[in-house]
Amino acid sequence: MERNKKWRNIVIGGLALLVLLGVLEYKGIIWHNSIFANAYEVKGLDVSHYQGEINWQQIKAAGKYEFMFVKATEGRDYTDEWFQANWQGAREQRFLTGAYHFFTTKSTGEEQAAHFIQTVPNEQDSLPPVIDLEISLDHDQAGVHKELKALADGMEAHYGKKPILYVTYDTYHTYVEDVTVFAPYEIWIRDIVKHPKLGERGWQFWQYHNRGHVAGIDMYVDINVFKGSREAFLTQFSAAPSMILAD
Repeated sequence: MERNKKWRNIVIGGLALLVLLGVLEYKGIIWHNSIFANAYEVKGLDVSHYQGEINWQQIKAAGKYEFMFVKATEGRDYTDEWFQANWQGAREQRFLTGAYHFFTTKSTGEEQAAHFIQTVPNEQDSLPPVIDLEISLDHDQAGVHKELKALADGMEAHYGKKPILYVTYDTYHTYVEDVTVFAPYEIWIRDIVKHPKLGERGWQFWQYHNRGHVAGIDMYVDINVFKGSREAFLTQFSAAPSMILAD
């Protein structure tokens, strides 16, 4: 009887611990992917209007993050309401900052590029522009390739930097993988479950957490890493080392 009671208590305690860990992970207080992400030196955030007002000074004071991607535009006419404040706030705190555009199939690549260019300043010390590719998987592939390439070409012509493609596994395998014209583009992959694997293609940035808690931001925030050392990061984006190294 005593032995059975002991084992029952062990089982109940174990289940309670699992429930607690599940709740903590759901709330983003702990995150299993951090085990893999902590192997990388350089971390950063991506933000949009979902985060509301951000205390950039507080984020800088923590000293944990070195780059920021800020949502700028979507389609041909939507501008994120917090873009200007986030862009200015991040740059004032000397984070290496880039802007991203949410690609849609409701307008041409040229129209979307024009809207992004009209919205985002052409700063030499900024990160390359990013195209966020999170569309559904039932679109005509040739049509997506055409407009996505037109958008990328427009961005590169204006900013002098080849855009980064932000993808999920689904959009990568459906619209980007094995497409010759997209082979030269760096990949920013979303994988909040495990360490990412893209075969020989590899990735440059990895979004590993979508429920991050960061002092200075009241809402959940996405957390990312750069694949490589801090030295490699500065070499890759050598136009702006002073922004990161400055106090």
